[in-house]
Amino acid sequence: MAKTIQTTCCIAGGGPAGLMLGLLLARAGVDVIVLEKHADFLRDFRGDTIHPSTMQIMHELGLLDEFLKLPHQRVPVFTAQFGTERLPLADFSQLPVRAPFIAMMPQWDFLDFLTRQARAYPNFRLFMKTEATALVQKEGRIGGVVAIGPDGPIEIHAALTVAADGRDSELRKSSRLPVEDFGAPMDVLWFRLSRQPGDTDQTQARFDAGHIFIMLNRGDYWQCAFVIPKGANKQVRGAGLVSFRDSLRPLLPLDPSRADEINDWEQVRLLAVQVNRLRKWWLPGILCIGDAAHAMSPVGGVGVNLAVQDAVAAANELGNPLRAGHALDAHLEAVQRRRAWPTRVTQRLQLLIQDNVIATTLVEKGKLRPPLMLRLIAATPGLRRLPARLIGMGVRPEHISATRQG
Repeated sequence: MAKTIQTTCCIAGGGPAGLMLGLLLARAGVDVIVLEKHADFLRDFRGDTIHPSTMQIMHELGLLDEFLKLPHQRVPVFTAQFGTERLPLADFSQLPVRAPFIAMMPQWDFLDFLTRQARAYPNFRLFMKTEATALVQKEGRIGGVVAIGPDGPIEIHAALTVAADGRDSELRKSSRLPVEDFGAPMDVLWFRLSRQPGDTDQTQARFDAGHIFIMLNRGDYWQCAFVIPKGANKQVRGAGLVSFRDSLRPLLPLDPSRADEINDWEQVRLLAVQVNRLRKWWLPGILCIGDAAHAMSPVGGVGVNLAVQDAVAAANELGNPLRAGHALDAHLEAVQRRRAWPTRVTQRLQLLIQDNVIATTLVEKGKLRPPLMLRLIAATPGLRRLPARLIGMGVRPEHISATRQG
């Protein structure tokens, strides 16, 4: 027989959206349980870019100084190389925030930090190795979840259930909320290369005819992304590791022999790119946020930022009613209304870049030149603030409300 637990809010998913929401609700005096299906947060190739708007949230919580003590690399300016031309495209250093840069930080460090802060509140509980598998129906609304934990099944009854369990959300599937899929022209192969003395510190993005290659500085290694046409993973692997390494060598701003560090396909992970969003983010008793509500393209690395912004908006709207023991449909609708517009605008911009920059680069055979708009941005310092604002702050940045701290 399943063990039964009662709480006010049950959040499925211990990613940026779930843990940030858990922290903010606990801070507001709400009894909250977060479920994370893994035993820890140590998984490679997740979104590791912490944007200025997220760090501004940390500042508003009084946590920024402590947060920035964690190992990270700062990116004040984003530069991309098209063929032989290097273009500065986004200058974050002029943003009106306390941390005007992107912080490259392993996501597990970010999640561990949020967990430590949340555990300072006695009304916060995190259940590791516990996966939400189904929804509990109660009096015509969602009344919690069925989960599988280390000691067997658990039934968690809650006034509100939040699906923050990612783009393959089990709770979203159970809710049968309709999804709009916008497609993507690419997938991404992720892998590591070592960082050596004498390597540049800069995060790299290189566009060449038929190839897109990105290197993110992780301190003692490079996290690399090799962009391939949608569905080409089998073809790339079928051509063999020698061919794959040879395709990397001319793209590396390093000794080309560094590609020889890839000696097994187990070192190369596939990210199947999705861009989609729910038409409706909620049903009575359940709300979807983060990737469960809208899977973002990796363009701009804004997925973590959008997830955190969703969590802040949800906490601002739901903190008071949940502390009173309930969340009405109108409150859930208000969260979607607040976050749907910035999600739509961001995805539209991502799709524009996917179709007009990424897709055309991947099929280009001759000499590659950057698009005119990007050349104009690179040549005009003032224009670099617009992409910096869109990437670093988002379309509608959220702020911590004056909800009472518990």
